[in-house]
Amino acid sequence: MSGLLALLDDVAGIAKVAAASLDDVASQAAKAGAKAAGAVIDDAAVTPKYVTGFSPARELPIVGKIALGSVRNKILVLLPAALLLSAFAPWLIAPLLMLGGGYLCFEGAEKIWHGLFPGEHVIDAAPPVPGDPAHLEEEKVAGAIKTDFILSAEIMTIALSALPEGPIWTEAAALALVALGMTVIVYGAVAVIVKMDDLGLMMATKGRLGLTRLLGRGLVKAMPKLMRALSLIGTAAMLWVGGNIVIHGLEVLGWAWPAETIHHLAEAAAHRVPEAWAGALAWAVTAAIDGVAGLVLGLVLIPPGTRLIAPLWGALTGGRG
Repeated sequence: MSGLLALLDDVAGIAKVAAASLDDVASQAAKAGAKAAGAVIDDAAVTPKYVTGFSPARELPIVGKIALGSVRNKILVLLPAALLLSAFAPWLIAPLLMLGGGYLCFEGAEKIWHGLFPGEHVIDAAPPVPGDPAHLEEEKVAGAIKTDFILSAEIMTIALSALPEGPIWTEAAALALVALGMTVIVYGAVAVIVKMDDLGLMMATKGRLGLTRLLGRGLVKAMPKLMRALSLIGTAAMLWVGGNIVIHGLEVLGWAWPAETIHHLAEAAAHRVPEAWAGALAWAVTAAIDGVAGLVLGLVLIPPGTRLIAPLWGALTGGRG
């Protein structure tokens, strides 16, 4: 009996350790995911364009195919690559992050440039070509999955950089949770967005109550404004996240004065308001300066991007943005 009790005590101890480990994995995944969250806003704003021109019945299946491709990108390719990077070349993480941050700055600045000068878009989508709907759908999905790969790589690298050193299985589990969580958040939001106009139309035409029909018409009218707002938020997020990544990368590589200057400016601003608002204002000042720095860097990168990134992008996506 004493041996059985000892065994049960050992099992209980192992269960406690396993539970603590799972809790640690979930905690690390949540923190790493929060770091990467800013990089997914533009994805949720841009992805709905891939269902444009298809029947409403095909919208959710297309989103589902893209989401599945995104999971494959993250789990089968990027997660093993991230673990190998962490194990054998951790010194590469900061430069790779800066490269991805520079790309986010370039893309955000390019969108602003396109808004100011519509005829000079650097990376543009090819016009739709009439043809077999099934073939066009497969082309759209393939192009979207290739596009997703770049953002997924950035998400996984940001998440990896935010994880503390630990056992490889803990890193793998945390990165897998980040990959699945971010995919569900992004493409769940996309699914809701692409069906909101259909829901509004159904409410407007089939609603039994006048209020229901009124809400439906309002929802249909609000969708274009919502998409424009998401696009603006996505562009701002790209510049903020990209600028922050590059500035932090410079600090890691030994050039700390940009990060220190921004920190001092944020602290100075925070001291001018009541304590309850100090933290929020410090964050806002930091994010604003990071965004301006990202915009400046992105504008600088547009000329070389026109010559280098646009042709590469066209080759990767088959000319479809």
